Amino acid sequence: MTRTILWLCVVLLLGRPLAAAPLKESGAGVGQDAVVVDDRTEALIRGALKYMASRQLPNGAWAAAEGEKHLVAMTGYVLMAFLATGNLPNEGEYGKNVAQGLEFLLSSVKPDGFIENGNTNMYGHGIATIALAEMYGQSPSPRLRAKLEQAIRLIIACQNDQGGWRYPPRVGDADISVTVLQVVALRAAKNSGLDVPQSTIDRAVKYVRDCYHKSSGGFTYQAGRGEPGFARTAAAIYSLQVCGLYDDPMVKAGSKYLMKNRNDRQWFTYGNFYAAPAQYMIGGDTWKEYYVQIRDLLAREARTQGEMVYWEPKLDGGGSRGAGPIYTTAVYTSILAMPYHYIPLYQR
Repeated sequence: MTRTILWLCVVLLLGRPLAAAPLKESGAGVGQDAVVVDDRTEALIRGALKYMASRQLPNGAWAAAEGEKHLVAMTGYVLMAFLATGNLPNEGEYGKNVAQGLEFLLSSVKPDGFIENGNTNMYGHGIATIALAEMYGQSPSPRLRAKLEQAIRLIIACQNDQGGWRYPPRVGDADISVTVLQVVALRAAKNSGLDVPQSTIDRAVKYVRDCYHKSSGGFTYQAGRGEPGFARTAAAIYSLQVCGLYDDPMVKAGSKYLMKNRNDRQWFTYGNFYAAPAQYMIGGDTWKEYYVQIRDLLAREARTQGEMVYWEPKLDGGGSRGAGPIYTTAVYTSILAMPYHYIPLYQR
């Protein structure tokens, strides 16, 4: 019995992979079995995990480059990278780091449910809620559930009449980037067993669909306004996929748009954070072509510091806004690790 088949048997028996297991061969999943993590890529992933662990603050958070800013968002992104490599709170090589990061997020949940520490907005709230939902789904605890429920209630309360969200934690206008994070957070929470009104998800899906740009197959920043772009299209089709619309014509058109515009460097890191799981769920040759190209690009751009590996935000066309190497390293690690199949949210 191969390692991959054995791992799948463990997943079926326990409901989740053993987070303490070493980084493993890929191969599970329909349409993705032709994509594997090779030795060079695994070395990059291991070095990146060391780098991120070394940059954790005493309070358990991770920060952007410009001082201790964006703590909630950066912590959410880094935790997703650790989860993508099989680490859970107190389980796995970096289980302690994950537990400390989780504690920081839980301590940042305010009475109204807003996850706030410093200059947080609904963008940071969204990615942090996604991380909490994924951890709860695999390592449930009453305290985590209570905090996650608070965060989800805030998202539901802030949805506007169009079905979307904007940066402040209140009802206002909407844009695709903030909306998608809330959609994914709602779906992740629902997948982990929380009660999320289907009407809230349906209205959010409608907003995303209203941003579709029919002539190009892409998606715009706001409904009926502006031009389509790679990042907003990636975010849009991924959010539709996690809501079950895998074979929707808009998703298929958006996937083709991404392949046609994959050299777009505007908001490169943000865009590929969504493009990777989106194309992963498309599967087949599309996923293989996408992964091989971005894997090779990231290998060329990687920087080393002893045994540690990191990425500077130089691939972004002005879209990282001072987030620095913690953000890019977390996102690129998550992308490279996708063939490990550890994130339930990414499974079709």
